[in-house]
Amino acid sequence: MAVQSNYKVVVVGGGYAGTLAANRLRKRDDIDITLVNPRPTFVDRIRLHQFVAGTGEATIDYGSLLGEGIDLVVDSATRIDTAARTVRLASGGDLEYDYVIYAVGSTGVIPTSVPGAVEIAVSMAEWESAQRLRAALEELPPEAPVTVVGGGLTGIETAAELAEQGRRVALVCGGVLAPSLSASTRRSISRWLSRHGVVVVEAAEVIEVRPDAVVLADGAVRPSALTVWAAGFGVPGLAAASGLRTDGLGRLLTDETLTSVHDDRIVAAGDAAAPSGQPLRMSCQAAAPLGAQAADTVLSHIAGIEPMVIDFAFTGSCVSLGRRGGVRQFARKDDTSQNVYLGGRIVAAYKELTCKLGLFKIRREASKPGSVPWLKGGPRPAQPVSAARAVRIP
Repeated sequence: MAVQSNYKVVVVGGGYAGTLAANRLRKRDDIDITLVNPRPTFVDRIRLHQFVAGTGEATIDYGSLLGEGIDLVVDSATRIDTAARTVRLASGGDLEYDYVIYAVGSTGVIPTSVPGAVEIAVSMAEWESAQRLRAALEELPPEAPVTVVGGGLTGIETAAELAEQGRRVALVCGGVLAPSLSASTRRSISRWLSRHGVVVVEAAEVIEVRPDAVVLADGAVRPSALTVWAAGFGVPGLAAASGLRTDGLGRLLTDETLTSVHDDRIVAAGDAAAPSGQPLRMSCQAAAPLGAQAADTVLSHIAGIEPMVIDFAFTGSCVSLGRRGGVRQFARKDDTSQNVYLGGRIVAAYKELTCKLGLFKIRREASKPGSVPWLKGGPRPAQPVSAARAVRIP
């Protein structure tokens, strides 16, 4: 009688979701786990604004995060061949798989429709662009004007971090400052930014980026020695390039168990997953639980049992304002903000704790697979798993 060889699972993407998922797969000892990531170190993305400002670091050695037996391949996946069950690598090699966990994360998007933006502005979303930003800032005198484009949480944290370091910062929101937060929380953030000299331009949009200025929709020209683009996120195009079904942004379409509606051998996690076409907010907060649930789905597929549908609830947002301030926005389980928040130094300490907690969860899974808990009970579409899979493309 033939002996079943080990199952091969390839995890594509070594961020919060992918790394935790790889560790959780070790609940079984008959799985060969390969983690594919384009960088040799883990990027702690929620600290990139600190790295850019020179107030912290944002990389961690995978040796301290991955459990024993996980094979780290430093390379980029360029295509998933579902017929051959292989992941094609940029180096030219192929990795065979029984299952893939698709955890490629998200990227920054600089619009081509804004003249000069792609050529001149620098994104805040990824390690390589953050390195360029830090190097550019080190070349600028402290009084040189810096423009941060984007009034969301990334833009706010970046503007605040730079301002606290004595930089002359303007934050162009293109709309309301921090639109996802409550009015009272927005007012608190606005007061902090004003006290620290940040010029907040809410209504106007940037319509052109020049080497020394930004042009706003109202015709105003603001000096800008360095323009930081922190508006909007996209996802890598691997799913679309592999012929898999995606949503309009390029996230992999899945059912409520995170299984691809195109192929049962592919399970998604994190920012690049679109369960039932209704993805969760891109965030570190959601990434780890989705990574855990993606791993559990693969384990269920291997065991021949029906996977559980995803169960996750948001708790709110925590926004750092430099190293000594912050706001903690409370939210309902469906991620709608409540009119309740905390601010001040205690939140700065809490934010630091939450940043450390993200890495702690990954390490806990490495030492004890299957042990990381998360808050449950958030609303999800009432969609039977079988109905979601019925729309799968052959």
